[in-house]
Amino acid sequence: MSKENVAFVRKDMLEELPAPSTNKGPLAWIMNNLFSTIGNTVMTLIGIYILYSILPPLVKFVFIDGVWVGSDRNVCASVQQNGGIQPNGWFGGCWAYVGAYMGQFIYGRYPSEELWRVNLTGILFFGSLIPLLMPSAPFKLANIVFTVLIFPIIAIVLLTGGHIDFNGFLLPDSIMAPSSFKFAIDFIILTAIFAGIATLMARGSEKDPKPAIMAVVSVMGVLAIMFLVMGINFGLEHVDSPSWGGLLVTLVIAVTGIAAALPLGILLALGRRSNMVLVRLFSVIFIEFWRGVPLITVLFMSSVMLPLFLPDGVEFDKLLRALIGVALFSAAYMAEVVRGGLQALPKGQFEGAQALGLNWGQMTRLIILPQALKLVIPGIVNTFIGLFKDTTLVLIIGLFDFLGTIQLSYADPTWSSPVQNITGYSFAAFIYFIFCYSMSRYSTYMENRLNTSHR
Repeated sequence: MSKENVAFVRKDMLEELPAPSTNKGPLAWIMNNLFSTIGNTVMTLIGIYILYSILPPLVKFVFIDGVWVGSDRNVCASVQQNGGIQPNGWFGGCWAYVGAYMGQFIYGRYPSEELWRVNLTGILFFGSLIPLLMPSAPFKLANIVFTVLIFPIIAIVLLTGGHIDFNGFLLPDSIMAPSSFKFAIDFIILTAIFAGIATLMARGSEKDPKPAIMAVVSVMGVLAIMFLVMGINFGLEHVDSPSWGGLLVTLVIAVTGIAAALPLGILLALGRRSNMVLVRLFSVIFIEFWRGVPLITVLFMSSVMLPLFLPDGVEFDKLLRALIGVALFSAAYMAEVVRGGLQALPKGQFEGAQALGLNWGQMTRLIILPQALKLVIPGIVNTFIGLFKDTTLVLIIGLFDFLGTIQLSYADPTWSSPVQNITGYSFAAFIYFIFCYSMSRYSTYMENRLNTSHR
């Protein structure tokens, strides 16, 4: 056999060659996502032009021409800034003014010697919230108990100073009796009212009313303990809510509204789908009423009109009235979001749960609500973001939240300059964006984590 007829057999494998740049890598991603078609190319060029028009002036305003150090308006005035008037009439941000007012932007007029109480409250809040939002964090049950039951009491005591007088809670001061006795009578009256409502609802659905009554008594008992603890004098200086302000008020209103809106919204959504006529009618009237009025009207009524209808000696703190109004308003919107998730579930989920012998409570808690809430995570977080931004409306009733405190600082002639307003509003936009974007990203994370669809 001649050598020309012998086939060549390779003994060693060649090294793998890198993929062509047009198929893999940054260039491939750009070509496939930004310039794949004529339409995408046009949109990409328009986007580049918009970024070119916005980013350089923004960077120039914030960093290049921005003033970070100074003691008064002279460093930010048009004649002084960067040695003279800019040719285009545009000046950098007066960030020295933001630094000088940072304490008021965060705490408002809270006494400076008591700021440690606000800082401690913030540390406890974020220290318990972050592990609560982490699915794999240990001691989840203990963290939930602390965040839901213990932390609110600690926060109220720290922020207000404790020793809260609940005299006149329901019974006016004109009734001659010790405050503790009147407070006990108030709570007994409320417990009896709620227990009666629960009994009527249970009998209307032909169920045993004892579990409902025990649930009401348990909840009211926990609330009574919370109020009694808040009435103890811990030796802290009392700080009235009118002294609060800035980011402190924004977070208090937003967190309280979010924490109250979700459970109330779930109850209202379930009530609107209930077979009990009275429960469904109450839920429909409540939801449609609160959705039919603007939030600014709710705040105005709670601040100005509500005290006119209260008996003599019965007073509610203005911030407390705002918290209640915001919570009820947001709960109505949350109820419709949750109801959308309930209606999105196929009928087979309800029938399957009933076939397993589960009662209504077990079916709702174990089968229906977990699936419904997972479907409406975007809507829930969207409501939370809207609520966080709507806290700016409390300025109408004299509560200076974060944005209101920034606007109040414009009256100080010490820092009056051509760029004071735009600097303050830019700083406010940045802070609101950080909080809202964080909620949005966590929403996306939970959607991806809980995604069980077969797409």
